[in-house]
Amino acid sequence: MKVKTIGLFVGSLRKDANSKKIAQTLQSLTPEGYEYKIIPIGQLPFYNQDFDDHNEVPESYTTFRNEVKNLEGVIFITPEYNRSVPAVLKNALDVASRPYGQNVWNNKPGAVISSSMGALAGFGANHHLRQSLTFVNIPTLQQPEMYLGNLNSNSFDENGIVKEERTLDFLKKFIESYTNWFEQWTK
Repeated sequence: MKVKTIGLFVGSLRKDANSKKIAQTLQSLTPEGYEYKIIPIGQLPFYNQDFDDHNEVPESYTTFRNEVKNLEGVIFITPEYNRSVPAVLKNALDVASRPYGQNVWNNKPGAVISSSMGALAGFGANHHLRQSLTFVNIPTLQQPEMYLGNLNSNSFDENGIVKEERTLDFLKKFIESYTNWFEQWTK
């Protein structure tokens, strides 16, 4: 049985980011037959169409585009910055969707998890990100919606794994739903 690789895209570059810890938790819950792989995005220079137009594409763009191209699915884990998506995550979407006509995100089953230390749980970022995913043709899991609010350093164990049972159960249900939906989508 071929292992299906799902890319995890973390929207924060902070070393101790909650989004990174959520991605690590997903990796610890990866279902059989799947690999959940964190795909770095912080190394990508801001997208500039001149790179593509003048054949001066940074090596990091080429490496990233090839990595995304080889994924079977994608999950975005994002904090909310000023009621929207962090620039680093939007930049990753732009880099891999260009040049025009060579969008490597195309038709990869996706999902969004947003989080924050506050009660709104990244609602604004979640919905702004979904707008961009629609345009780059990433079909996105609609239910369950995944908002994780009120996260802090006490929400995770010493290995960066969610330790609150209720949140962990929610993540398990999310993964089960994403896996079932992924299998139906890719039939």
